[in-house]
Amino acid sequence: MKKITIAIDGFSSTGKSTLAKQLAKHLGYVYVDTGAMYRAVALFAMQKGYISSSNFDKQALINDISNIKLHFEFNADLGFAEMFLNDVNVEKEIRTIEVSSFVSKVAEVSEVRAKLVEQQKAMGKNKAIVMDGRDIGTVVFPDAELKIFMTASAETRAQRRFDELQAKGDNVSYEDVLKNVQERDYIDTHRDDSPLVIADDAIEIDNSYLSREEQFAAVLELVEEIINQ
Repeated sequence: MKKITIAIDGFSSTGKSTLAKQLAKHLGYVYVDTGAMYRAVALFAMQKGYISSSNFDKQALINDISNIKLHFEFNADLGFAEMFLNDVNVEKEIRTIEVSSFVSKVAEVSEVRAKLVEQQKAMGKNKAIVMDGRDIGTVVFPDAELKIFMTASAETRAQRRFDELQAKGDNVSYEDVLKNVQERDYIDTHRDDSPLVIADDAIEIDNSYLSREEQFAAVLELVEEIINQ
């Protein structure tokens, strides 16, 4: 069967990772969550004191970037690969609202993007991969056979994220989550290096009123059309 590269881009909390995991599992493809990689770098910056609510020492992070080692390890019980930062499982730590508030700022740093994009390109050299993020179809895999761009209203995305955090026991307010979503949208679309844009040949999906099952079925149909050409 023909192996392809599937690039999924879009705004935060649009369910990119959920869709990517579904596709990868169904197709037997490798799944890579690039957002987790940027979150891990943000966590590293937080741990080192390079970033806080009042300060961001970009140069200190750049100087220390060679000491950031990232890799994924598949967890059979969970059914997906977890993020490791310098050989420590940080999957839970990188999903907090605090990391979310810093990740877009860290992702603006060109040196960080260059390091991670290089790794991401290497991961996809043999195709049969589903990767989601902000610049997958435009920068990492501009020649991907299928490019999806996912969107939904900020309010819908904030509600999804709020429900997710509440289910994990995190004490957050909907207003704070909405503010975080809106701030990330602005930073992601206005940064100088690889801003979030829709690739010319991407298929846009607004999933504000789609269930996960409906979305998966629609995208799987697109995949099968390409594979069976």
